[in-house]
Parts: sequence; C-alpha cells; structure tokens
Amino acid sequence: MTEQAVSLPDEFLLVQDAALKALVDLEPAGPPRADAEGRGLFLSARTNGGRSLPAYYLVYFLLIDFLKFPSLGQWEKSAWAVPVRFRDRLYVIEHRKMGLGVFAPNLDPAARMSGTPSEQAEEDARAITALITKAVSIAEPYFQWRAEQAVSTPGLNVVNKTYELFSRYVYFRDRFHALSEQTETRRRERNVEKRTLSNGAVITSGSSPSIQLRREAIWNAQAAIEAFFSWTEHVFIHLAILQGKLKSGDEVARLAESDWKAKFKEALSVAEPQTKLHYDKLLDLRAQVRNFVAHGAFGKQGEAFRFHSGAGAAPVLLTNSQKHKYSLTGSKAFDERLAIADIESFLLHLWSESRAPARSYVFSSLPSILTYAVDGTYARAMLSDEEMKLFVEHLTGQFDRAADMDW
Repeated sequence: MTEQAVSLPDEFLLVQDAALKALVDLEPAGPPRADAEGRGLFLSARTNGGRSLPAYYLVYFLLIDFLKFPSLGQWEKSAWAVPVRFRDRLYVIEHRKMGLGVFAPNLDPAARMSGTPSEQAEEDARAITALITKAVSIAEPYFQWRAEQAVSTPGLNVVNKTYELFSRYVYFRDRFHALSEQTETRRRERNVEKRTLSNGAVITSGSSPSIQLRREAIWNAQAAIEAFFSWTEHVFIHLAILQGKLKSGDEVARLAESDWKAKFKEALSVAEPQTKLHYDKLLDLRAQVRNFVAHGAFGKQGEAFRFHSGAGAAPVLLTNSQKHKYSLTGSKAFDERLAIADIESFLLHLWSESRAPARSYVFSSLPSILTYAVDGTYARAMLSDEEMKLFVEHLTGQFDRAADMDW
C-alpha cells in the first residue's frame, strides 16, 4: 500500500491536532528565506542534542506521514530530510547513513563545509527532541492503525533469521558429536584419588570422565533438537512465502500463530509419501521433546510417577489424551543419536526437488518480500538453483546500496 493510498479516518483528526499542538514552536520551514538557507542545509552538522530522537521510522511517520511536513526526499547518503523552524531558527531533521538527527545548517555565505553547532543550536536540538518525543507518544493510536493497514497488504518484508537460528542448531549438534566421540575415546579411563582421614584411614575413590562427557553430550543433543524445531517454526514460513502460499501480512501472522503441524504442511506436502514419513518421525520426536523439556523434565515419555508393584517401581506416564490422562505404556523414548540422524535426513529431503532453490534465499538473510510472492518474482526465481542464485546476488546488491544510501 502506498502512502497516497492511505486515507486518514476522521477519528484521528483530533489526534493529529493534539500532536501538532505538542510540537508548539516547531513547524515546517517553508521555502528558503535567503540563498544562504538553501545552501546552508547542505552544509549542516549533526547536533549532540538530537541524538536521542525516537526511532527513525516513528519520526518519519509522525512528521511526514501523519502531520504532512514537507520532505526533501532522498539524496546521497540521506533517506529523507525535513527542514523545520524552531522559534524561527532553521534546522533539518534528517535520516542519514549514520542515523537520524537534528542538524544545524551553516549559514555563513563564505562557508565551504559544515561547522560545529553553536550552543544555541544544541539547546534548540534538545528542545526539538523533547517535543518530537512527546508528539510521538500522542500519535501512538495512529501508529497502531497504520501498522494494521500495512499488515493487510503485500507491501511488507518478513524478517529472515534463518541463518542465525540454524547456526544455533549446528553449534549444539557439532558439540554433541564431539562430546560423544570423546566419551567413546575415554570410556576406559578412570581417575583414582586417595585421601587420608584424620584417624589415618586411607580412602580410595574413583571416577570416570566418560560419564560426565556422556551427560554433556546428551544435554547438547537435547539443545540441538530444541534449536532445530525453533528453526523450523521460522523457516517453514519463509518457504511458504517463496512458494507463493502466503501473500499478505495477515496470512503470515496467522501462520506464525499456528502450531508446528500447520507450518510444516504449509511448507511441504504431506501427501508425498517420503515427506509424510519425515513428518511422522519429527512429530513424534517433537512430542517427546516437549514432554521432557517444556513440561518439567518428567521424562521423554512423560513418566511423572512411579508406583509400587510386584514388578518393582513401575512408571505412570502422563499422556496427551483428554480421555485418559495416565498410562503404563507410551511411545519408545528417543535416542539422541538417532534423533539427530533423523533431523539430518529430513534436512536433505527439505532442500531437494522443487524446494532446492529456496535454500540459497533463506540462508542469505534477505527478508521475504511479500510483493514478490504476489507478482511472480519468487516463482520465477524458484525455477532453478541458478535463477535463484542470480536473483539473490541482485537483491543483495540492492539492499547493500540502500544500506549505504547510494540512491
């Protein structure tokens, strides 16, 4: 949705008036009153007093979007700039490459570069910052409405944390393998310690390093499994977008709030036999991880109690059934090594066939752009690995230039 397409409801007119009143002596600068003003804006210097402005997007939506302050638009290393007058003195509120700020122009006709802001400019910048902060607070209802309008459209980028989340899984997985290898290497090793008591008696004790190593290996495996499922909750959404199945912010939000099963089915088809096998294995593994980790570590199978019987201490399992809460039987407890192997097998399957091109994109850390899901851009890129790699390279260049404000 473009800014021009957003029509402000009448209910926000009072909010608009209140925000304008909060700015008091701050107003749009209007046309230059002298040649030195227009030139001086290009030689403006950042004030320290303007460093604590609210987030750049809030200031943008307040001044330009809501209150309709004129903007000078983009230029080299500047995303937008709003000339203002505070008590009749000229300043510019500008979002430059190094951040948002209040900038004081150099109005010296002979100047060739920006100077150091005066004490008056610093005092004014602090006052301007305080006024804008107050107006941003007043405009909060407008920001909420604006966000709701934006989410209902495809004009959104979905943040991509795929690489970061997957790196967490890889770290714990590799630690599990390393510790497991050490456990096996040192399984015959024993540490013997002798100590003499005050009465002269000698006590000998022993320990096996492999026991602690095995314990740490299991902890890392469990952390890896948790990290994997956390990653899938994220990457499945991006896969669905790249495949054109999610095209608006509302659709993304609904899937984000859905359970893991819904996310899996949106990204992959369980009608495909091999996918269904992976789905069933992961679903069972996830249930056991939740029993053990999310529900108080009562056991991988939910064994919360043990009761006395002729057979000895027998486990009573907590089930997920609403009809029968307890049972003596349950699914087989997962083995960490096999669980990691199943995950690795699924990852090979995930990045195969028509989904293969998506891997380059999701691990690039580029956001998923919903307009590209709507206009067919992603569909064309998903035709082959080569098409996707070229597209990622092109889009990365665009984002790099935007970050540098090289318009």
